[in-house]
Amino acid sequence: MEEHLSLLEDFKSKLVHRIRDSRFLVRCRQGEVELNELKLFLVQQGIYSSYFTRYLCALMANLPSNTQVSRLAENLCEELGLTEDSATPHSVLYRNMLIHFELSQEGQRPLLGTRRLIDTMFDHCRDANVARGLGALCLGAEALVPSIYTDLLKGFKAAGVTDDAVEFFRIHVECDDGHADTMQNIMVELARTNPDQIARMLSAGNALVDARLDFFESIEAQCQTRTAPADRATAPTH
Repeated sequence: MEEHLSLLEDFKSKLVHRIRDSRFLVRCRQGEVELNELKLFLVQQGIYSSYFTRYLCALMANLPSNTQVSRLAENLCEELGLTEDSATPHSVLYRNMLIHFELSQEGQRPLLGTRRLIDTMFDHCRDANVARGLGALCLGAEALVPSIYTDLLKGFKAAGVTDDAVEFFRIHVECDDGHADTMQNIMVELARTNPDQIARMLSAGNALVDARLDFFESIEAQCQTRTAPADRATAPTH
């Protein structure tokens, strides 16, 4: 395997382990996350994901060649429901999932961790040095999606949710490896020309995982805050 590709693959594996070691995903795998917390995740993840096409467009604007732009444009078309095997925009699939749970993003404010995740992704994708955007969107997002969503599906199943209700996550477990591969191939091309770019890509991946961990912690903290008054009200008195 080519040196640059091997380095990216090894680093991606480390980031996957980091994110799966988060308390939130560990609790999902163990079936310890209640449905209300999963619903909060759905709303906050929806807020972050609603900017995805803009992350991708910002990144594409900084790519050095039209060929690379065209390759990422295929990912964009799939997100927008413009391909034969993805005839429905992913945003619509997500909105339908929210409707099933009687949820909506309308009027919902991002938690602090959600805001940081959005800002961190935009900061990297808008950078004139496209290595930062590629590292963020590939290593720090798309490459992690199959692992994150697989753990989430276990959490929903343990909470009594049917597979059909969370079909959005299953679809992305299957398709986002292709998105990550497209970006990773472009990263390898850039690294061949300028090996110093690898360090920027890895740093960006780390930054996005840090932000994603904060995102998970914000959700947990919010749920703890919501349940604390009830806990105190039922606590025994002495």
